[in-house]
Amino acid sequence: MDALTIDTGSTGDTRRIDALLKGAIDPHVHSGPSIAPRGLDHLELARQMSEAGFAAVVTKDHDYAGVATAALISRHHPELTTKVFSGIVLNNVVGGINPHAVEHTAAMGGKIVWMPTLAAENHLEWEKTSSWSHPASTQKMRPARAVPVLDANRQVLDDVKEVLDVIARNCMALASGHLHVSETWILFEEARRRGVERLIFTHPEDIVGASLDDVKEIAAMGAYVEHSLCMFLEGSKFKTRSAEDLRQQIEAAGVDRTILCSDLGQVGVFSPLEGFRRGVRLCLELGYSDEAIRRMVSTNTAHVLGLEELVSQPA
Repeated sequence: MDALTIDTGSTGDTRRIDALLKGAIDPHVHSGPSIAPRGLDHLELARQMSEAGFAAVVTKDHDYAGVATAALISRHHPELTTKVFSGIVLNNVVGGINPHAVEHTAAMGGKIVWMPTLAAENHLEWEKTSSWSHPASTQKMRPARAVPVLDANRQVLDDVKEVLDVIARNCMALASGHLHVSETWILFEEARRRGVERLIFTHPEDIVGASLDDVKEIAAMGAYVEHSLCMFLEGSKFKTRSAEDLRQQIEAAGVDRTILCSDLGQVGVFSPLEGFRRGVRLCLELGYSDEAIRRMVSTNTAHVLGLEELVSQPA
């Protein structure tokens, strides 16, 4: 057995987990190639997830839109049953808040537009007191420069409004990235006014400063709340929260507004597929029913991304 793989329990437990992963969707995967070290590339990811019966994955790189790679995999590997999608993160390398880049991503079939992550003003402040830093930030490229989304009066910038309009016209999902929760509130309210219907609140459990009340209220406004399993799982180098924290997060938003992602693909940690296996097992241990888990790993995600036709019925 691989050192980064665990025994998921009895044969019955393993079969149950396997069944729950049929038709699952991972909307947040850090596969490569990337300027940061990755444990697997996009094609390897698609192969692993196809073997497990996933309906889809959405690759995410902090520095480029992966839509062209997704198109190549789709064209040249029709045997793979897992559909590969991507999106764009509005960090420095793509020009920050760049409506042209978002329009191109949309035209190429992109599913998600993430607000700044490594270049978010909040992220750069958080990084000052964190032990974490992007592995390529000082070795291969210049350090990130802040990409604001609000002006000095806490109003959404005009370029951001243009991006929101592109997202709305193309029925894409808007993800909050590493913005502070106070910025996310303002952004999501403006997005709603401009016709954006698909909202994803990115990992409230870490970096973004969100409370459980924030989670509850942002879910109530119609957003889906995305939790990064890597932050809750034993054996993950990214673990910052407990199983009970996950329960509280899920209960705050409600099962119907919760989506689970791996947020994995980095070196030195188990694979995105293994992360999902462990995550499903953790949810079972927390007492969630098969139907509730199915919603959080599959049907909720399909709904926010417009991929309902890809989701098979539970085995």
